[in-house]
Amino acid sequence: MSTLVFVHAHPDDEASQTSGTMARAVAEGHRVVLVLCTDGSQGEVPDDLAAGEDVVTRRRAEAAESARVLGTHRVVWLGYRDSGMTGWDANEHNDSFHLADLEEAAGRLADILDEEDADVVSGYDWHGNYGHPDHVKVHPVTWRAAALAKRRPRVLESTMNRDLMRRGYEQAKAAGMDLGFDPDAKGDDGNPIGTPEAELHWRVDISGYLEQKRQALLSHASQATDIGGLTGMPEEAFATAMGLEHFREHGRPNGMVLGWPFGAA
Repeated sequence: MSTLVFVHAHPDDEASQTSGTMARAVAEGHRVVLVLCTDGSQGEVPDDLAAGEDVVTRRRAEAAESARVLGTHRVVWLGYRDSGMTGWDANEHNDSFHLADLEEAAGRLADILDEEDADVVSGYDWHGNYGHPDHVKVHPVTWRAAALAKRRPRVLESTMNRDLMRRGYEQAKAAGMDLGFDPDAKGDDGNPIGTPEAELHWRVDISGYLEQKRQALLSHASQATDIGGLTGMPEEAFATAMGLEHFREHGRPNGMVLGWPFGAA
């Protein structure tokens, strides 16, 4: 069995992007480690914070619950501050992940990869799926950490299938449904969201783990706007939108396959 390290920008990103793959990997006997690069401090502030509780404290507890739901073996916080969306003042905070020195951040992650003797590390595509500064930073940090690690792991890039989103959008539109988003809209950095299907390599079926994915999302209840939008979808729509997770893997032959990256040739 393999040790798989999933690198995410904020607490709740693991739930929306790779939680099905993580749950499936745990069920199949792999060791699964989650690395969260930031503290999530720029996320939505819940109305029910208790005395002495702040957003970071709440989001740490939510990340722990998500890990429990998925069976994640270890959660590691890389130690950086949430940079917020493009143009926010938080972008310029000295401790923001966005401004972190690449070698320092990659060194921290490489230490974790070495501690775990990781076989695979999963980061994001080149523009972080939708251009959020912290998501964009995950990409070079993951690749550099993999190069620094004593045992260089395989690198996967978690991303969204732009063409699949477009097909779903068109189907919903034809059925008279308004999904409230345009799959061809530009992300936070001005680039289209996700990755074209022709550039993807792995399509992972996580339909057997949809309930764990839903529960992982619900664990992050403080982020009500984003999480509520996902978990509020009708069951059939949720299964269609969330039943597949996609990855790129440089060096593989062109073309997307429906398969399982871990242990595959």
